[in-house]
Amino acid sequence: MVVRDLEDRDLPAVAAIYGHHVLTGFGSFEETAPSVEAMAARSAAVRALGLPYLVAEENGEALGFAYASAFRPRPAYRYTAEDSVYVAPQAIGRGVGRALLQAVIDRCEALGVRQLMAIIGDSGNAASIGLHRSLNFRVLGVGKSVGYKRGRWLDIVWMQRELRDGDRQLPESGGLTLSEC
Repeated sequence: MVVRDLEDRDLPAVAAIYGHHVLTGFGSFEETAPSVEAMAARSAAVRALGLPYLVAEENGEALGFAYASAFRPRPAYRYTAEDSVYVAPQAIGRGVGRALLQAVIDRCEALGVRQLMAIIGDSGNAASIGLHRSLNFRVLGVGKSVGYKRGRWLDIVWMQRELRDGDRQLPESGGLTLSEC
């Protein structure tokens, strides 16, 4: 398995993987699977910030994808990002999510990001919560019944991982380039 930067040729597979999770799971609060074009626009926005958008591939097949996005748009959040990880159904349990999330962590650290957040849909999402715990994320709390999808109230689990020196040292100049909303 190789973890690499997303390429345009990956977008149909990325849209299919994400669409599967939108339509069958509760990790995403979207209810309609986005088109390939919508996924292209989303990935372009992430890459425009210089953040990682990665694909795990084996024998030419995309097994999953992960990326970091801006946590919030205000400039004071420029040292914090949020991760997202999705694995193809046939690749679940093979270490794909771990490889992708570790690569996102490594890339974010190299960019000077100090905090990485995970907002996990569904407090029953043991796989995602376990993956994040295994990579030293800690649970901050649970937002009870903040989403409603397919006849069910859903929680979110907030998790956080400190990167580099976290808040123990002042950041170098820079950070993510974010605009004020």
